[in-house]
Amino acid sequence: MRDADELLDIVDEDDRVVGQAPRGEVYARGLRHRCAFVRVRDAEGRVFVHRRTAAKAVFPSLYDMFVGGVVGAGETYDEAALREAEEELGVSGLPRPVPVLRFLYDDGAGRSWWSAVYEVRCELPVDPQKEEVAWYGFLTEDELELRLAEWPWVPDGLAAHEHLRARRAMG
Repeated sequence: MRDADELLDIVDEDDRVVGQAPRGEVYARGLRHRCAFVRVRDAEGRVFVHRRTAAKAVFPSLYDMFVGGVVGAGETYDEAALREAEEELGVSGLPRPVPVLRFLYDDGAGRSWWSAVYEVRCELPVDPQKEEVAWYGFLTEDELELRLAEWPWVPDGLAAHEHLRARRAMG
C-alpha cells in the first residue's frame, strides 16, 4: 500500500473517532488525525535527533528530536509508537515506549493532530530508514538545547518538546 492510500482515523477536538480517510486526503483537506511521537534515548541517555529527508510529505528536510508518525485506522497510539519507532530506527525488539503526555497540535493553517508523546531507551544499534532519515545523531540535553536555535526544526516536534519541558518544570 502506498503511503497516500494508508487509511487513518479522523478525530474531533476531543480525540474521538468521527470517520476514516486515506492519508493523502487527510493531508490535502487538513483533517484532524492522530500521531505518535517517541523521544528515543541511547544507553548514555542522549537523545536521538535526525533530519528528515527532502522526500517527506510533511516538514521535509527539517530536524526532529522524535521518531514517530501517523496512527493508522483502528491502531492504538501505543501500537503506532512501537511500530513507528522500530521502523524509523531500523530495529526490532525495542522495549514498549512509555506514554508521557498527549496534546492537540494545531498550527492554525490547516495542520491539526492529536499527538501522543512517548519515551523509550534504545540500547540496540540503530540503522534508520533511508527514506525517512537523511542524517542522525545522539545529542546530550545541552547539545540539543544549543541546536534548538541553530537548526530548522519540525514545528510539531518543537511543540512536543515544549510540552515535555513544561511538564518537567511542574515536577
